Amino acid sequence: MTQLERIRSSGKLPSPKGVALAIMEISQREDASLAEVARVVQTDPALTSRLLQLANAAGQGCRSVVSINDAVMRLGMSVVRMHAMGFSLVDQYAKGPCEKFDYQEFWSDSLLMAVACQELGGVIRVATPEDLFACGLLSRIGRLALATLYPAEYAVILERAAAGESLQALEREMLELEHTELTTAMLVDIGIPKALAEPVHYHESPEKSGFAEGSRPYELTQLLFLARNIANLAMAGETGRHDRISEVMRLGAMIGLDAESLGSLFDRIVQKWMEWGVLLKVPSTPLPSFSAMASAPVSRQEPEKSASRKRVLLVEDDPTTRLLTEDGLRERLNCEVYSAENGKVALALALQVMPQIIITDWFMPGMDGLEFCRALRATDWGQSMYIIMMTGEETEEMIVEAFEAGVDDYVTKPLGMRALNARMRAALHYVNLLESWETDRAQLKEFAAELAITNRRLERMAMTDLLTGLPNRRAGMEALAKAWSNSQRSQQAMAVLIIDIDHFKTINDRYGHAAGDLVLQRIGRELQSAARKHDNVCRLGGEEFMVVCHEADPRSALIVARRMLETVRNLSISYEGHEIRPTVSIGAANREEGMKDAESMVRCADNALYVAKNSGRDQACLHSQGKSLRIYDGESTRQARVH
Repeated sequence: MTQLERIRSSGKLPSPKGVALAIMEISQREDASLAEVARVVQTDPALTSRLLQLANAAGQGCRSVVSINDAVMRLGMSVVRMHAMGFSLVDQYAKGPCEKFDYQEFWSDSLLMAVACQELGGVIRVATPEDLFACGLLSRIGRLALATLYPAEYAVILERAAAGESLQALEREMLELEHTELTTAMLVDIGIPKALAEPVHYHESPEKSGFAEGSRPYELTQLLFLARNIANLAMAGETGRHDRISEVMRLGAMIGLDAESLGSLFDRIVQKWMEWGVLLKVPSTPLPSFSAMASAPVSRQEPEKSASRKRVLLVEDDPTTRLLTEDGLRERLNCEVYSAENGKVALALALQVMPQIIITDWFMPGMDGLEFCRALRATDWGQSMYIIMMTGEETEEMIVEAFEAGVDDYVTKPLGMRALNARMRAALHYVNLLESWETDRAQLKEFAAELAITNRRLERMAMTDLLTGLPNRRAGMEALAKAWSNSQRSQQAMAVLIIDIDHFKTINDRYGHAAGDLVLQRIGRELQSAARKHDNVCRLGGEEFMVVCHEADPRSALIVARRMLETVRNLSISYEGHEIRPTVSIGAANREEGMKDAESMVRCADNALYVAKNSGRDQACLHSQGKSLRIYDGESTRQARVH
């Protein structure tokens, strides 16, 4: 039996209690109903308020829900089960037995990850935002489980990881199991589909996934990876934000988010994180805006006066050799020198001062030069440091061993400053090249961000009518197709309105095309203001507009059409001393049985518009089954038929 199998069969893993457990048991029954789940949820006021907030976030653009029955219906049983589980774990494990594991910080980071996943789900549509919220909240639940099951051992792991060792390597060494494996197993046990659990497994190191680029698992992993970077940025202190914000901007540009859009997304994530923090009683503190963090000056550990000097770490257990070498490096090469007497001290000092060049002795007490070098190369931050090994031995076997451990160069002892200076010139050349590369890389990131902004603007222009500022025909037809799909899936009503300006050619002929453009602009604004806030208004072309009405039955569609008729009828447009009082005619149609696609509904609305035009204009006509039409002319509603 593997360690994972032993843990899963032990019955000691963090698990839900109370209402969450009852919901899980109900959902496993074949005869389970949403009404039964809703009744159980109502017994827990805290869970009720949390699911209501989640349901309203899921239904953006739809009416708000105020009853838990509606919330459960909107979310579905699987989503309610997953979130009840997650919220239950947050409540139960606000603290625990592992002294080095910060439970409050863990949940704060997890909640931030959840909100980031949810918001990104609205941009990268590869899974529902509600499922992504659950995945984000539980994306590192394996860490919590290991800290709870093995508090003493995990405290040691966390302490060593803080000194620069790999967390997952330590977990494997001491517990025979990495937290990512345990997270995946727990997510599957909770009921999260494997198609979501696998991307969570790889989200910390997406390059290890092996998913085909462009596939759904690949896109999910990249979404989670970006969410993780956003969470890391928000949780970082002021001094650690600069590099993280550059990486977040790079990842955002890869999915088409320019700096402005990414900033708005980040600020929205932080705001919702704080709102959820209050609801779940999880720490969440205000942060500067994304733009403020991006424009903040880079914080440096070293004084400005030494910014041009190279930082060198000298590791030597012999005091005399150490002092002489320090003096030579400072005086001859103008380096900023830090020194340590053995590898353990040097490892901690390297993390603090981040030297560019390291000169280390081979044989030292505690941790020798080879162990120190291997420990450095095992960290991300130690990969680019240039390491020179000092040794009294020069056999071929030892030199090969040193280079395999990650050494870049070596110099023999007793140490001669002339030989050391020659090695240092090569090291300084490497450091200068690395700095130039990093500068070029930063410029490329800036260029990529600017390119993303340009692409985003071009995309907006391609979807916008330049005259009225409304979405154009392409954007309108995409909104219609999406609304049609949602309506079919949820069985909720929807409608489309086709609006035509009456006698528009006469306006152009009498007052000129500039007047016609002004009329189009004003009517476009008035239609937008008269529409409901979650409806889509677009200009189809010429003098025609379209409105996509979500969750609109025939009565609601007629109410919207009436309001638009009256709004335009009351409009007075002044142009070069003339007063233009335009009117419009409107054809409306609802999604009905027998309609094959959205285009069928638009054709029905066009037929209704034709009737409205032929019945005297300045009227609204609603198509219904059997070609029976209701015509509203501002005073009454009457029946008519299409001939």
